[in-house]
Parts: sequence; C-alpha cells; structure tokens
Amino acid sequence: MNQTYVKLNNGLSIPQFGLGVFQVPDGKETENAVCEALKMGIRHIDTAHAYQNERSVASGIKKSGVSRKEVWITSKLWPSEYGEGKTSDGIDKMLKRLNTDYIDLLLLHQQFGDYIGAYKDMEKAVKDGRVKSIGLSNFESDRLEEVLNMASIYPAVLQVECHPYYQQNALKKRVEKYGTKLESWYPIGHRDKTLINENIFTELGKKYNKSNVQIILRWHIQEGNIVFPKTTNSEHMKDNFNIFDFELTNDEMTKMKALDKNKRFANY
Repeated sequence: MNQTYVKLNNGLSIPQFGLGVFQVPDGKETENAVCEALKMGIRHIDTAHAYQNERSVASGIKKSGVSRKEVWITSKLWPSEYGEGKTSDGIDKMLKRLNTDYIDLLLLHQQFGDYIGAYKDMEKAVKDGRVKSIGLSNFESDRLEEVLNMASIYPAVLQVECHPYYQQNALKKRVEKYGTKLESWYPIGHRDKTLINENIFTELGKKYNKSNVQIILRWHIQEGNIVFPKTTNSEHMKDNFNIFDFELTNDEMTKMKALDKNKRFANY
C-alpha cells in the first residue's frame, strides 16, 4: 500500500503520516532527522514556534534536496503572539524562520490568550496566501465551540492527545459537521509499556510480521487520524513509516476500539 492522504475541509490533501520534532534540540539533530525523514519518503513535518527548532526544520528540508512543494509543513503559534495584528506579525516571523513563502498548516498551540483575535488573523493569512490551512491544537473545552461559532474558515485540523487508550471519539463527533480532522500527538501513548504490550497488538504483530508500535500506528491510519511519531533514530523512523503494506480487518479494528479507557498521559 502507498502512503495515505487525508482530504481536509478546504479540499487540500495532507500526508497522513509525518515526523514530529517536539523536544528535538535545535541544530544538527533536528536538521538531520528532517533530512532523513524526507529522503525515505515522509512528506509531513510537524513543528512549532515553542519547539524553537523551526530554522533547523528549514535547514533539513533544504539539505534533503526534496522540493518545498512536496513537503507539508505544520507549525503552531504560541499564545504570546495571539491577537489581531500581533498574530499577523508572528506569521511573518514564522515564515522567515521556516525560510518559506507559505505554511501548509498553521495551528493555535494552546487555548489561552486572545485566541479569537489570533484566529481572525490566521483567516486573513489564508486569504492573502501566507497560510494554506488553519486549525487548532489542544482546544477541547467549550473554547473549541467559541472558535467554531465565530469562524469564517472552519479549522481543517484539531491536534490533540490521541491513542488507543484515549481515542477521542466524543471529540471527533463534536467537530464532524465542520469537516475538521484529528491529528494525534502521543500516538503510541507516550511509549507507555502497558499500552504498547497489550495482547491484541502482540497477536496482530505476529500475524502481520510487524511490531506492536507498527500495529498501533496502522490503527491510527485506518481510524483516519493524522500521526507524526517523534524519533531521531533513522531505523525507528523507517520502522514507523513501514505500515502501508498491510491492513487490519474490521474485526481487528473493533477489538482495538474496546481498549479505550479515556486515559490521558499528558500532565495537564
């Protein structure tokens, strides 16, 4: 099977599998990880202003030799840059850090500060071509509906914690009518051993000759989630990406749904 894409509510198609660079140090480590990912065929990089490695992401893209048009860049604005006018300036600074004329997907990183003013500026940035798609990250309270009710451009994506122990089914229903897709951080539950070693993953791993982690990532793909597991290890990266040559059955997907415990691993 080939790498999959998810069609967003604005008609654009986002690579469903990417590389996350959260907590990857700025400099050669981020640059090399991005370069390696792109060389092996990964086409989606997820970063943020708060990660302080956007410049290294840009360097990694350049070093890879892969055309900018082939790379989907997601980044996020921190609340310190929220507010009409202020957010627009923040977008311009982000474009310079990423050494690009446009951002494929721009998210509000947290649901604090003047997120309404920030969202209005992001909508303007879509209209003037600096940003292709916009969305939200970590908006799970009623502030999500506050944004949805004022939006002239509905969020293309909502990025949240999501994994087999925390499947976010209720949240998916809340945004379904807006065409908003879910992106998952902590896709394998922050590498929780109990989660990864669930019997169903071990059994399916043996059946398909895959690791437990690969089974979990494949579940995300078939659930329609967008994922970007973090690693700087090229072998782990290859293993994570090697999930497009098999498919879980409907019965297997149903069994995995039964694992939902409404259990978070994030400390907030």
